[in-house]
Amino acid sequence: MATAKYFCTFPQDLIKEPIISHTLHAKFGVVPNIRAASITEQMALVAVEIEGDDDAIQQSVVYMRERGVTVEEIADGDHPDL
Repeated sequence: MATAKYFCTFPQDLIKEPIISHTLHAKFGVVPNIRAASITEQMALVAVEIEGDDDAIQQSVVYMRERGVTVEEIADGDHPDL
């Protein structure tokens, strides 16, 4: 199993949707682990680690981007505590 880390920025209209916690696991079989988050009424910033098959992780990222989430991969060493 592979693991990848991402910073996700959710626009206001998606803040209340369980895209990470429920949808990614149910649709793609990956295991998301929210490592940090900052949520306001206007936006949500989330650091998430996604574990699963490489293809499923990539499909998860594509899905989030298609929904309107900005997804940026965190390279190893960028934020070692995430």
